[in-house]
Parts: sequence; C-alpha cells; structure tokens
Amino acid sequence: MNRTLTYEISTEYDSFPIDKYLKSQGYSSANITAIKKMPNNVVINGQWVHMNRKLSAGEVLTVNISEDNSSEKIPPVKMALDIVYEDEDIIVINKPAGLPIHPSLNHYEDSLANGLAYYYESQGKPFIFRCANRLDKNTSGLTVIAKHLVSANILSTMVKNRQFHREYYAIVRGTLAEKTGTIDAPIGRVDDSIITRQVDFENGERAVTHYEVIKEKNGHSLVSIHLETGRTHQIRVHFKYIGHPLIGDHLYNPDFVYMNRQALHSHKIEFTHPITGSPMSFVADLPTDMQFIL
Repeated sequence: MNRTLTYEISTEYDSFPIDKYLKSQGYSSANITAIKKMPNNVVINGQWVHMNRKLSAGEVLTVNISEDNSSEKIPPVKMALDIVYEDEDIIVINKPAGLPIHPSLNHYEDSLANGLAYYYESQGKPFIFRCANRLDKNTSGLTVIAKHLVSANILSTMVKNRQFHREYYAIVRGTLAEKTGTIDAPIGRVDDSIITRQVDFENGERAVTHYEVIKEKNGHSLVSIHLETGRTHQIRVHFKYIGHPLIGDHLYNPDFVYMNRQALHSHKIEFTHPITGSPMSFVADLPTDMQFIL
C-alpha cells in the first residue's frame, strides 16, 4: 500500500535528524529501516535527502511509503465486508461471528484477511494484513486493520499502552448480585493447553475486567465490559470464574440451548487516529442472535 505523509516541522524539532524526528512521531526503528529501502523515501523541498539530515523549523518533510508486496499465504477470496470506516491509513470492520480474523488450519480461505486481500486486489493495491485488535472467530463486532507499516506500529503501541479503548457486550447466565464491579484474577493456561485458560493464582498473569449490567431478561444478563488487561479469553474465563459464564461458549460453558457461539460482541472502540491525531469512535449494534436472547 502506498501512502504519502507530510509533516510541517515546528520549532521544538529544529535541528532534529529526520530519523529521530520520525521516532518522535511514532515510527519504530523497524519502520525507519524499511522506509530507507523504499524509493524517494524522504523529501524536503522536492529533493530526496538522507535520513540523518537535520531539519529546520518551518520545513515541510514528505515521507513516501511504498509497500509493493502483499501478505504471503493469504489467498484473496471474495466475500461481503461490513466496512464501518476507511481512509488511507486504517479500515474498521464490523466482523460477523463465525469468521476467523486470519487464515489457519481448516480456515485457509474463509477469514477476514482473505476478504480484505480480495477487496484491495480488486482495486489493484497490494495489502499486508495488520490487525490492531484481534477477535476470536466466534466473537462479533469492531476490529481495526492498519493499511501500512506506520499506522500499524502506532496502533500497536496504543494497544500496548492501553490507549486503545474497547467496550464489549456479553450475555451471561443468571443475575449478577453486583450490578457494577471489577474482576481481578490472574489467568493462565490449563495443563499447558495452547487454547484453554483458567484463573490461576499461582502461575497466572494479572487480568482485570470491569463490568456493568445493562439489562436483565429471561434469566440472562447483558453486561458492558471494559478490559484493563488483554489476556487470552479474559472475559470468558473471568465470568465463568464468578459463576456467570457467557452463554453458548463451547470452551467454558458448552450449553447451546440459546446460542451456538459465545455471546460476545466488540460493541465500541475509541482511539486517536494514528496519523492525524483526531479522536475516533465507532459503535456496532448487537447482532441479531444476541438481540434475540433479550
């Protein structure tokens, strides 16, 4: 994916070498190394310059990102995509339940990555799949994919620094005694399983989940959830731990009377745009199968 980024140099960056300036804008060392190999990579006043050139206040720096290769082992496959938002740097998708994020064994050609590969191939654009907030196959809702290496790195840093805010909706079994609360219980693997997790106070990693009950009906509760940490299966494990597992969860509550997938939905995401710095906020309503339960 090609992208041209322009920066007007303010006085605080006067005399900064270009590579040091780019790091201040969120570029990683790996980003800078990759960009050095791209044609016409950094330009001032229409002229290509070296990365170690010092900047002057008032100058305009242009960075030309040119990624000509597409992700290997992701065959393009035509499929419907629910695109919530797209610009030159990111694309936001409302993913349906049952669709894996990326190809895997038994799902080599039916993942979101396959669909996006086709979407951009049909536009004649190369595309490397870089997802900022991965969702389980059977979790529905909002996910963000970066369209080039710089936006990907900045989004990844936001997630790591807890500057990428996510709100999930879940339907759990029963009525919670506390309508708002925090679950603070470490999570670890079950018998070295690569998939299943459990609360483990001896060997687990700290995991913190904040929740609020929104609605109670038909013996179930709709819960709004904010994660302070991002452990594998954190929401599913935590609510099982407090005695209110998600309905339809094949790993932690295999009762498929009401649903045949875990009732978990990425409802809202908020973050700062990785390039423009603008506040971004997106909402995806509950899918039909979760609405039906309520």
